[in-house]
Amino acid sequence: MNRLCKTLMVLQVTVAAGLMGLAGQSGAAEAAKPDLNRGQQIATQVCAACHGADGNSATGAFPKLAGQHQEYLVKQLKDFKVQAGAKVAARKNDVMAGFAGALSDQDMINVAAYFASQTSKPGFAHDKSTIALGQQIYRGGIADKGVPACASCHGPTGQGMPIQYPRLSWQWQDYTVAQLTAFQQGSGARNNNEAMHTIASRLSENEIKAVADYIAGLH
Repeated sequence: MNRLCKTLMVLQVTVAAGLMGLAGQSGAAEAAKPDLNRGQQIATQVCAACHGADGNSATGAFPKLAGQHQEYLVKQLKDFKVQAGAKVAARKNDVMAGFAGALSDQDMINVAAYFASQTSKPGFAHDKSTIALGQQIYRGGIADKGVPACASCHGPTGQGMPIQYPRLSWQWQDYTVAQLTAFQQGSGARNNNEAMHTIASRLSENEIKAVADYIAGLH
């Protein structure tokens, strides 16, 4: 069994373990019917300044939320809060911690469902010199480093999979770079996905920029 296969097996076990806990959150999200009107109200009054009223942020400093999976958004909002028994939040962001802390579980569902119902605006890759590298990483991974293809989890067109994997298609390059870097740092930055921590830690700065730019135009 080669190194890449071993890595994929380890990552699959790690993700499966994480999904057991996430399944309970998903069940709660399904049990509570979203109120899209309330979700739109929250988006307009609270989220619009950074993410846009329809989830299409104006710059890569903030992620596009339009079209993102509801379950994924709910989980991320919860991860910005310090959970019972934990000393720090799984995702470090003082601004988002304040906003997430002010939302009830139901309102997280409401605003997440609203953004999920919106349409993401197209994005584009900008660096022609790195397109081939970005495509290789996304579609084929880097076998020598034990990096699996991004497409194996996020899909060939970056649509992701509800509950399990987020949509990446048309996401800002700057934001994707920032998140992959945060995954590299792990504790104190972004510590809510061990599989992504492992993968990101094996990527160089140039490889991160290349695959992030490719993702920006992926659809």
